[in-house]
Amino acid sequence: MGRILAIDYGQKRVGLAVTDEQRIIASPLTTVHSKDVIAFLRDYISRENVDLFVVGEPKQMNNQASESVKFIDPFIRLLMKHFPGIPVERIDERFTSLMAKRAILDSGARKKDRQNKALVDTVSAAIILQSYLDTLAFNRNSL
Repeated sequence: MGRILAIDYGQKRVGLAVTDEQRIIASPLTTVHSKDVIAFLRDYISRENVDLFVVGEPKQMNNQASESVKFIDPFIRLLMKHFPGIPVERIDERFTSLMAKRAILDSGARKKDRQNKALVDTVSAAIILQSYLDTLAFNRNSL
């Protein structure tokens, strides 16, 4: 079984998180500049088996797509073009940045670390991925 890789796409930075091979735990991976993400993924996938991309989908409180979708949709098309054998699923990412900041604060991180936007993006990707894993587990247990 391959890993699941989560992507928190932003215009400047992309936060990445990945599961273990058993798909039990979501862990922050790294943050890369958005212009470098395809090259990074190509290199990562050459070394690791990835079966699925999970991409955060920003929504507004009324469940409508946010303005950021105009950047994410082209990125998803690019992702599908470069990695046609790996499916892409989208998951609601509302509040993940806020949750990431809270998790970093609760961990006792220094002020400098709490202000590190790259760290927030990576932790956000891990939260997106853990949310996806939790949804999978809930759906399996509901059957």
